Amino acid sequence: MSEKRSSETEAVRRLGVRYPIIQGPFGGGLSTPRLAATVSNLGGLGSYGAYTVSPDEILRLAQELRSLTSNPFALNLWVSDHDPGGLELSPAEFDRVYALFEPYYRELGVEKPERPQRYAWRFEEQVEALLEARPPVFSFVFGVPSASILAECRKRGIVTVGGATSIAEAQALDSAGVDLIVATGFEAGGHRPSFLARAEDSLLGTFALTQLVADRVKAPVISAGGISDGRGIRAALTLGAQAGQLGTAFLACEESGATAEHRAALFSPQSQHTALTRAFSGRLARGLRNRWSDEMGPRVAELPPFPIQGWFASKLRPAAIKAGRTDLISLWSGQSAPNLRHRTATELMASLVRELESPGEAQQRGG
Repeated sequence: MSEKRSSETEAVRRLGVRYPIIQGPFGGGLSTPRLAATVSNLGGLGSYGAYTVSPDEILRLAQELRSLTSNPFALNLWVSDHDPGGLELSPAEFDRVYALFEPYYRELGVEKPERPQRYAWRFEEQVEALLEARPPVFSFVFGVPSASILAECRKRGIVTVGGATSIAEAQALDSAGVDLIVATGFEAGGHRPSFLARAEDSLLGTFALTQLVADRVKAPVISAGGISDGRGIRAALTLGAQAGQLGTAFLACEESGATAEHRAALFSPQSQHTALTRAFSGRLARGLRNRWSDEMGPRVAELPPFPIQGWFASKLRPAAIKAGRTDLISLWSGQSAPNLRHRTATELMASLVRELESPGEAQQRGG
C-alpha cells in the first residue's frame, strides 16, 4: 500500500487524475484527440498541442475531447508566438529565403508558395478561444501568460501548467501563481521552451533541473525529458517531482499523429542519434538526425526567425509524407527513444501503472 501512496501527489490531486502520468503535448499535427483521450481515460493527463491551431479549431477540439473523455485533459499553447523579425518578410527577403529552400521544393515537386498574410496564429487570439473553450487544464510554454489571463483561468476553474528550463523561469512561473511547473530537461524531444535566456544557454539535465526547481518553488513540479517508463517517473518522484511527463514514448504510439515512418524510426537504430537544432522551425528543438538537420543546421544564420522558418519548412511536409520520406521533415525525439517498447497508448499506460505500483518489475525489465 505504501508504494501506491507514493504516486498520490499534490500534482495528481490538483490535476484531478489518478496517476502521476502526463502525456506531453505535440504541435504540428502530431497530437490527436484519440491519443489525449486514451491517456485521460486510463487515469493520466492527456494533452493536445494546439499552438498551430486556429481559434475556431481550438473550440472544436475541446468539444471533441469532451465527447471522447469525461476526465481532465490539457490544451497547450505557446505564449511567445514569434521571435524578433518573425512577423513578416519584405518581398525581397521572402525571395532570398525561398532561394535557400528552392532545391528541396524542386526535389519534392512543390511549387513556390505565395507570401502569406500571416505565418502563424497569434497567442492573444488563441488564448481567448481557449478561455471560452474552458479546458480542465491549460498548459503553456515559451513564457508566462499575463496576470489577467491567469486570473481568468482561476475564475473559470482552469488549472494552469507552465514549462521551465531553468531555476529563474520556474521562479517566474511560481511568482505569477501558475498552478504547476514542468521542469523540462535538455533530454526531451521537441522544442526547448526557454524564455528568459537563449535555449542554448538553458540546457540543464532533467534530474538536475527537477531537484533545483523542486527545492525553490511552491507549486508542484512535473519532471519532463528522458522519461520513457515507470522507473523514470519513480526516479523523478524521488528527486522532488510530483508527476512525470512523457513525450516521445506517447509520440511513438499508433494513436499519435506521427507518420508510420516516423514511428518506425523511433523504434530503429536511428533513435540513438538525436540532435538539438534550429533548422526546422527557427527555435531550438531535439529530433532524430537526418539529411535536413545535417544540411541546414550549419546554415541557421541564413535562415529566417521563428515562425517563418517553420512556415517554409512546413510546405515540404505534405509532399515528403506522401512520398514516405523522412529525410526532409522533422522527426522529434527525446534521448530515451532507444528504450521504447510499446506501440499503443493503452499498452504504454498499462505498463507505466504496473511499474509505478510494482517497482520490482521496473527494475527487472532490463535495458
